[in-house]
Amino acid sequence: MTSRPGPLPDFPGSVGLSQLSVYPWPTADDAHGGTPHMHLACAEAYVVVGGRGRLETLSHQGHHVTPLAPGDVVWFTPGTVHRAVNDGDLRVLVVMQNSGLPEAGDAVMTFPPEYLTPQTYPAAASVLDDSGRADEERARARRDLALEGFAELTRQWRRGNRAAYEDFCRAAAAVVRPHLTAWEETVQAGPVASAQRSLRQIRALTDGDWSHLLAADVTRIAEPEGRSLGMCGYLHAYDPIRRAGETCPPR
Repeated sequence: MTSRPGPLPDFPGSVGLSQLSVYPWPTADDAHGGTPHMHLACAEAYVVVGGRGRLETLSHQGHHVTPLAPGDVVWFTPGTVHRAVNDGDLRVLVVMQNSGLPEAGDAVMTFPPEYLTPQTYPAAASVLDDSGRADEERARARRDLALEGFAELTRQWRRGNRAAYEDFCRAAAAVVRPHLTAWEETVQAGPVASAQRSLRQIRALTDGDWSHLLAADVTRIAEPEGRSLGMCGYLHAYDPIRRAGETCPPR
């Protein structure tokens, strides 16, 4: 193992990794859990490592509930509004496409329409208090606001109004539009560069050149000590640590 200045190598395939403990907070519909939201450019996977719960989703395929139990792997593509419901100590390893992009605002929460503009969304989405610190009460308030919007979306869907979901997609796209140039740069520097590197290695092997194998290395990140307030629950996020270049010696 070697030490490096600056960010550590990408995770395989340039994915993002986080440990998630889904919020135990009760909700207006008597289900404990997190904030409904949708990713616009990233697929997401849940690897359930403990507890039990449900994944409630809404997409153009309809409204569905998927059970979550230890050992389950559930994944979904951009455009899937999703909500993690905690039926008992639900813990998940989250694997995100396009490391760095989810943290750059790829997710939009299902707030009521008046909060879904580039001007109104940032304040509603923030969990920071007046001193700039993450505040659990603000995280809970934004969860409840998003649940209000999600409940209306699902009501409209059950009534046969598919336009409400499409209106949310349209509003979400407008919210993220100012960030799209930076998103493209993130994808080019991450997953695109990773795929191109693999292709170069395959071509080299085709030519009998295996010299890249001599650069093999091992990197370890210890479990993060602190946790952050995510959309679905308390997060131990690995990618910020990777970007900061913090490692621990192998055991």
